[in-house]
Amino acid sequence: MFCRTPTALLAILLVAPTVAALDVNETRHLLDRAGFGADPDRLEALNTLDRAAAIDALLRPTQDSIELPDWSGDRPFMDQSAFEGLDEAERQTLRQARNREIQARRRDLKAWWYRQMLTSEAPLLERMTLFWHDHFSTELRQVGSPQLMLQQHLTLRQHALGNYAELLRAMATDPAMLIYLDGRRNHRAKPNENFARELLELFTLGEGQYEEADIQAAARALSGWTLDPVSGAARFRPARHDDGRKTFLDRTGHFGLDAVLAILLEQPRTAEFIVEKLWRELISPEPDPNEVVRLAAGFREGGYAIRPLLREMLLSEAFWDDANRGSLVKSPVELIVGTIRRFDLPTPHDRELLALGQRMGQNLFDPPDVAGWPGHTAWIDANRLLMREQFLRRATRDLADESALAGQPWAGLDEEVVRQWLWPVQGVPVLAAPLPDDDGELGVREALIEAILDPRYQLK
Repeated sequence: MFCRTPTALLAILLVAPTVAALDVNETRHLLDRAGFGADPDRLEALNTLDRAAAIDALLRPTQDSIELPDWSGDRPFMDQSAFEGLDEAERQTLRQARNREIQARRRDLKAWWYRQMLTSEAPLLERMTLFWHDHFSTELRQVGSPQLMLQQHLTLRQHALGNYAELLRAMATDPAMLIYLDGRRNHRAKPNENFARELLELFTLGEGQYEEADIQAAARALSGWTLDPVSGAARFRPARHDDGRKTFLDRTGHFGLDAVLAILLEQPRTAEFIVEKLWRELISPEPDPNEVVRLAAGFREGGYAIRPLLREMLLSEAFWDDANRGSLVKSPVELIVGTIRRFDLPTPHDRELLALGQRMGQNLFDPPDVAGWPGHTAWIDANRLLMREQFLRRATRDLADESALAGQPWAGLDEEVVRQWLWPVQGVPVLAAPLPDDDGELGVREALIEAILDPRYQLK
């Protein structure tokens, strides 16, 4: 992964940048927020660029290759014809075998995404796919089908940097979502309000921006969608749809799904709600109300294009403000993927990799509920902090090997540069206990280990 000499990288880090070029701290900050951390490859690629050019490089569409699991093309539901002609004991044996297969595929799906994040050349795409996975929270354990969850993931990935209006439309008829929030059970004779409620509360307007009557009207408008029992594809059944007049957000008509989504996207609050979530993801825990209104207006007027919004947010004064650096806590996935990528560490086996994230509180494809992961300081309760420390201590054991840094750019850095590279907050006392050194001075390995074990390493 690392092919440059330590001397060359040290020169890159220590040479004074031009007036417009990013310095080390700025590059690290950008890559902490818009990727998985400042690895040497990315630092060299961005260090000579100014802010706008660096952000454009991260936002540029890529052709990152994805090798799908070998079971991805299988039918999503069990073929019931396989049970024909079997006695009860044989049926039980077949069911148990199918359940074991599904469990193995669930693990494989989660490990597959970890491997994709660990090797991707498009870290911002991975980060945004993870963001939308949390926004449109769906639980694999409830959906049941790894194939449908993979399909949803690929849809999120397709639109992650594209257009929110198109993503919202795709999620409204996504097969996994239709199962998870009971959309497939929404019939004109008995409207199911589960998806309609979350559509308003979690996906567009936010709490307190609608009435119960709006949920009821939306549920009626969204009725009629089911799943094909063989392919799992979404199908609209007109006979199941309520085509009567409805009043939704003070508008009246014979609304269906597309009309409801169009009305929601017309609301200034929808754009503001998305901008607030992205602000908490990229800038700080407390969004600036004035900036939110400004950014949201451009987002809505621009047809909900995601890339231009991200560009403006990453270029904003608030993003680069020193007061906002180190104000966010890395999620477990960011901590795990970022640490392994940054130091070119051996990738744990699949089961171990999944267990790491789960013990820290982030089980990919299985968020805690429809609201997703709370995030930020919720990541660092007493038990989760212990799990994080155990993971980082294991990482430092790998780096403690004399040969671990052989040929890597890290070997040429001094202690101060290491801290600039790894900490978003500078100029405060070291929080981790200093490590003993026979010569009375920290070597580069000891400096790296100390920096990783300092709590500041877990901030971004």
